[in-house]
Amino acid sequence: MNAAFFVTGTDTDVGKTIVAASLVLAMDAHYWKPVQTGAVENTDFDFVRKIAGVQEHRIVPSAHCFRAPLSPHLAAALENESIALGDFVLPSVRPLIVEGAGGVFVPLNDDDLMVNLMQQLNLPAIVVARSGLGTINHTLLTLGALRAHGVPICGVVMNGPTNEDNRKAIEHFGKVTVLGMVPVLKNVNEVSLQAVGGVLLKNIVEVL
Repeated sequence: MNAAFFVTGTDTDVGKTIVAASLVLAMDAHYWKPVQTGAVENTDFDFVRKIAGVQEHRIVPSAHCFRAPLSPHLAAALENESIALGDFVLPSVRPLIVEGAGGVFVPLNDDDLMVNLMQQLNLPAIVVARSGLGTINHTLLTLGALRAHGVPICGVVMNGPTNEDNRKAIEHFGKVTVLGMVPVLKNVNEVSLQAVGGVLLKNIVEVL
């Protein structure tokens, strides 16, 4: 599939990097994290390179990389830097998986949010959500925000123990397809990520 997608989430630590890495492997794609915070050790692009086994030339350098594990606007301020939408140019390589930082309303600067960057890049969004209690509200709010800003939505991926009731509710009220339910992986490695990615990619192809 010669396509590009933007992986976002309903919150931080919902499994965006697991999903992004899985799709990179399944699609034999390039990976781009436009803004990386918490870049002291174990960055998201390090995970994609080391754990998922993605070759260095397929990882597009971040436009901004900050040390503090904070919202991008705060992490940038601590280093006396600032982020502007003009700093981001969509890589021309395909296939491509782009991973956001945090959720869609995470601030990049005093005026722009992550969703504004998503508007600019104009890629179909894959929303990663938790599977448990509270996910219906968080997911529907995220979907509503994306639609209000004109961001196309490919579907939702739910992370964690299988919860069919939450899946059905998200599909019904969110008018969206749940592309997959990713279980808690006992061993996170290239093989397990490839398996997850294969299932997700199959369902993405069906949606498209």
